[in-house]
Amino acid sequence: MASPKPTKTILRALAGETLPTPPIWMMRQAGRYLPEYKATRAEAGDFLSLCYNPDLATEVTLQPIRRYGFDAAILFADILLVPQALGADLWFVTGEGPRLSTITGEAELAQLRPVEDIHETLSPIYQTVRNLASALPKETTLIGFAGAPWTVATYMIAGKGTPDQGPAHALKGTHPEVFDELMTRITAATIEYLSAQIEAGAEVVKIFDSWAGSLKGPDFQRYALEPTREIIAALKARHPDTPIIAFPRQAGDNYIGFHAATGADCVAVDDSVDAAWVAENVQTGGCVQGNLASRHMVTGGDDLVRETRAITRALRGGPHIFNLGHGITPDADPANVQLMIDTVREGARGD
Repeated sequence: MASPKPTKTILRALAGETLPTPPIWMMRQAGRYLPEYKATRAEAGDFLSLCYNPDLATEVTLQPIRRYGFDAAILFADILLVPQALGADLWFVTGEGPRLSTITGEAELAQLRPVEDIHETLSPIYQTVRNLASALPKETTLIGFAGAPWTVATYMIAGKGTPDQGPAHALKGTHPEVFDELMTRITAATIEYLSAQIEAGAEVVKIFDSWAGSLKGPDFQRYALEPTREIIAALKARHPDTPIIAFPRQAGDNYIGFHAATGADCVAVDDSVDAAWVAENVQTGGCVQGNLASRHMVTGGDDLVRETRAITRALRGGPHIFNLGHGITPDADPANVQLMIDTVREGARGD
């Protein structure tokens, strides 16, 4: 029997429908730019405690929905919870970001937990998903997510974020067997993690490959495209009706054909590519998501309105979900978020 036609706007776009007004949500929409988030974060005590507290994580996920009426809520969590569930030490340094114990050879790799053991650590995340599935407005889509294997591996190898992902590039060159085994382990864990989110109530899942752009030539195919394809194939086998968004950030020309090569229902694009180029080269393959530069959430004004209108005009000929080209930054002005939303929703009627 055919699945019923979706009614939620984001699910309609993901199914390939071209809508007069693109649905809208925003990466990192629950975050440090919102005063209500800062209050809840203070109540939790620290970032990881917030991630693992289902009641508080539910609250911060709902905050931008209450304030702005986005068409989707994205689960509040972090891509580095998977390495922690695999046995890596994880902590956050105020003002500097995440730190992890490092994987540099066979010895550290051998100390990781089996993939099937990750759910004990991640069970609070699944409870947050269940909470949200019942708490969200009926018109709001619930998005789950995970980091892509390459991006997660870069943190596990370096122990932190790096400007050029140099330690990961070095390990795949000097100890390819260690690197490949780590990628295999992360890929398997990501499949299990996203599948559990879907079973808990996520209606869409997104795969964030934030550092895909540092992979060049055959490495992009092998370490960005292929793991994403493998994850999507496994999830589609288990959950054929769940749409999947892939975000190989800064992929450039590698965005072309990414839908077909991976099986993704939607490809999210960053703001380094022009929306008109996206329409001509990427949207032909299916739904696209993006791609307003995050800086407009800080600066606002006429530039924000002009660029928002340009993106919606360029991508109005096919399925499109409006979003930023990357996550909103802590210095963003909440009023600019409202201006962006109003411009998207009013612009569809006026130009």
